[in-house]
Amino acid sequence: MDPDILKKIIVTPMPYGKYKGTMICNLPVHYLEWMYAQGFPQGSLGMMLHTIHEIKINGLEYLLAPLKRK
Repeated sequence: MDPDILKKIIVTPMPYGKYKGTMICNLPVHYLEWMYAQGFPQGSLGMMLHTIHEIKINGLEYLLAPLKRK
């Protein structure tokens, strides 16, 4: 796993789809659940989506707050 993944989640916009341009950290849970059911894409984008999905469904969004403030 990439140790800088949380930083990337904060600054990377979704590159396609309904939420194109939305920062990955701001994607709604229902969209992440839908993507989870479809299967996350391969590579870095898939890793970021999987990570933010786990963060949100487990109530760990507070982990991102210090990074968002920077």
